[in-house]
Amino acid sequence: MTAIKHALQRDIFTPNDERLLSIVNVCKAGKKKKNCFLCATVTTERPVQVKVVKVKKSDKGDFYKRQIAWTLRDLAVVDAKDAIKENPEFDLHFEKIYKWVASSTAEKNAFISCIWKLNQRYLRKKIDFVNVSSQLLEELPKVTEESVPSGENQSVTGGDEEAVDEYQELNAREEQDIEIMMEGCEYAISNAEAFAERLSRELQVLDGANIQSIMASEKQVNILMKLLDEALKEVDQIELKLSSYEEMLQSVKEQMDQISESNHLIHLSNTNNVKLLSEIEFLVNHLDLAKGHIKALQEGDLASSRGIEACTNAADALLQCMNVALRPGHDMLLAVKQQQQRFSDLREHFARRLASHLNNVFVQQFTQALLQLYNRSYFLSVPGHDQSSTLAQHSVELTLPNHHPFHRDLLRYAKLMEWLKSTDYGKYEGLTKNYMDYLSRLYEREIKDFFEVAKIKMTGTTKESKKFGQRRLSLVGLHGSSGKLTGSTSSLNKLSVQSSGNRRSQSSSLLDMGNMSASDLDVADRTKFDKIFEQVLSELEPLCLAEQDFISKFFKLQQHQSIPGTMTEAEDLDGGTSSRQHNSGTPLPVSSEKDMIRQMMIKIFRCIEPELNNLIALGDKIDSFNSLYMLVKMSHHVWTAQNVDPASFLSTTLGNVLVTVKRNFDKCISNQIRQMEEVKISKKSKVGILPFVAEFEEFAGLAESIFKNAERRGDLDKAYTKLIRGVFVNVEKVANESQKTPRDVVMMENFHHIFATLSRLKISCLEAEKKEAKQKYTDHLQSYVIYSLGQPLEKLNHFFEGVEARVAQGIREEEVSYQLAFNKQELRKVIKEYPGKEVKKGLDNLYKKVDKHLCEEENLLQVVWHSMQDEFIRQYKHFEGLIARCYPGSGVTMEFTIQDILDYCSSIAQSH
Repeated sequence: MTAIKHALQRDIFTPNDERLLSIVNVCKAGKKKKNCFLCATVTTERPVQVKVVKVKKSDKGDFYKRQIAWTLRDLAVVDAKDAIKENPEFDLHFEKIYKWVASSTAEKNAFISCIWKLNQRYLRKKIDFVNVSSQLLEELPKVTEESVPSGENQSVTGGDEEAVDEYQELNAREEQDIEIMMEGCEYAISNAEAFAERLSRELQVLDGANIQSIMASEKQVNILMKLLDEALKEVDQIELKLSSYEEMLQSVKEQMDQISESNHLIHLSNTNNVKLLSEIEFLVNHLDLAKGHIKALQEGDLASSRGIEACTNAADALLQCMNVALRPGHDMLLAVKQQQQRFSDLREHFARRLASHLNNVFVQQFTQALLQLYNRSYFLSVPGHDQSSTLAQHSVELTLPNHHPFHRDLLRYAKLMEWLKSTDYGKYEGLTKNYMDYLSRLYEREIKDFFEVAKIKMTGTTKESKKFGQRRLSLVGLHGSSGKLTGSTSSLNKLSVQSSGNRRSQSSSLLDMGNMSASDLDVADRTKFDKIFEQVLSELEPLCLAEQDFISKFFKLQQHQSIPGTMTEAEDLDGGTSSRQHNSGTPLPVSSEKDMIRQMMIKIFRCIEPELNNLIALGDKIDSFNSLYMLVKMSHHVWTAQNVDPASFLSTTLGNVLVTVKRNFDKCISNQIRQMEEVKISKKSKVGILPFVAEFEEFAGLAESIFKNAERRGDLDKAYTKLIRGVFVNVEKVANESQKTPRDVVMMENFHHIFATLSRLKISCLEAEKKEAKQKYTDHLQSYVIYSLGQPLEKLNHFFEGVEARVAQGIREEEVSYQLAFNKQELRKVIKEYPGKEVKKGLDNLYKKVDKHLCEEENLLQVVWHSMQDEFIRQYKHFEGLIARCYPGSGVTMEFTIQDILDYCSSIAQSH
């Protein structure tokens, strides 16, 4: 607290000519604890002003600032809260009441005591001290210049005059001495001047005694001076000895310097030796290749698993030695240059040996695959082999050869290929091109045979065996582009010549697809096609994925993950104009590696897309409805391939083929619409259900079974919309052109069939068309009934038309019977002309007429007859109503009743 008090006096109150007398650390009662200081101060200038100042520490905490000040005369009450118990809380009543909590009770009591004392000295108006103990007020604290540092006191005092005027409190000892002195002098109180004179005399006596005492001590001073002289002499002797010692140490220092310089040279030599040893160890450890590794690189067996592993380890060790980051200056050493040259020679030798061996492995695998393919297809051209056994064999063998054993054998060299890629990119690129060349020819023959079998299974016949057999024999007579197919290949050529000489040609041909239509095939044929097409796609998909995975692993290329955009046209990797030419030892960047996988797949499987398009064309030629199966299957496989890798060769190829399938599907829909427009009806027979209406039913039923839960449902819905509009338009067109069958019958029967079809299939996108078909059926049924029924009671109908005309002219209904032409007698004459027999005869003729118009397959005769019955009864009731209103009380009635009409109609329907 003393330090804070000095700081406040120096920084805040001294610049304002104020003196700090008391301080207390407080915070406001009942709020968050934000500490501040209450200070009791007086001014150094007259008249003296007493203040209570609130000082707060700044937010940064590095200085204090004056916040608010109150004069002491504004203080009315000081409330200490409790006069008995210690309590840090107290209130100061200025214009308003300020409640404070002191940091300690002692600081609070000292502050209140100071306030009480200042109140007693400077204020006439006394402050009320409430709940303050009497002992606290009786203890007069020393609130004088002693409470301020001497320097500050001198700086704020105004001079001797102010110092005399300032109150200075006596301590207890001074008070006691004065009391003793005054007791020894009786007139000390009554005669102050005499008392002061006495004190002055006594002071002079004391000063004289002090001078005599000083003079008596001269002898002791002389003795002290002698002792000092002797001490100085001893000091001189010590300095002489120290000088001699320093001369002796100087020679020792020179010797130590020489020793230190010698030690430094020894240390420097040792350091250099250690560094030299470290460099030698570094070069030996990093540029030394074990003899076993050297032997493996030069003579290691690349055919066995153990030899491959040894060569792989040796190649990795060689690569580590060649890729060591040499320190500055190492490349200047002759031994290092020689070792690097040795490593380079080893690398070149092993790279040539590895490339040659892998190329031989490619040739061997290619030859072995050709042999397997030849053995698989040999039976097709064996003389005397009948067609039925050939088809049975192919029904089992619609599969592609499995290349997993070849991949497994080659993957043993994957690490060595990675090493070759990083050390000699030219040889790596050469092996890549050779692999693509061999595999593209092999896959081309395997895939073409596979698709040939698929076409045979679809059509049930074979092409000319001569052509088919010669192409298979040519498989084993082909040489690689590099000219390295020797030995086993030449023996295969001999075998092919012998086999071709023993084979006879067969003249069976493919079925003439141009004469086939959808009506010639049943559901079983379409299901068979669907299974074959699905099997083709299911065989191609794992084949492509397995080859792409192998290429990525064997040639150490990055797999496609997500490359935006569509696949560009394949570039010829064998051509000299390729945009990706690299020097030896320069690896491809990551993006180019991804492109390289794609280009390799295009090169290897370049025949897949054309063969798929040919197969699709054949399926579409067999039955145009096959495009529905192909669209669903191809869409599913494209969706599956895109989920695996949207930019892969398989995904892109199937996507391209899907475009062709979609075009065939659209062409199928367009052809159906064109066939609707080209339908010609017979002028001599009933129209009945139009062919394209039945075909739409067949198409919709087939499509709903095929497209159930399919990804391309939207395409089918669009096709439905086009087809149904075409059906509606052409049904109306045929109905308008019909001569033998009434237009209403054509519209009624066909739209009833369409409505029944849509109701049965429940095609959600055709709900509006279903309602429209129902409305058209209902309207034309009503129109046909009214037109066909006409006026079976013609004269009676004309009579009542005249009656209605008179009523319309304004004649009252009950007065119509007074008209000469429409009296009761005329009404009876007309009614007599229509007895029950005549009515029944007319209805029977009407039934025969309707039966001739309607077709049996739609079975609407009873519906139409019932509607005609209802219409006839409605006319009958209308006539009865007119008789009742216009001829009341005449007793005139029809000669037959409604029940008679019902009996006539029922009897006629049963008789036919």
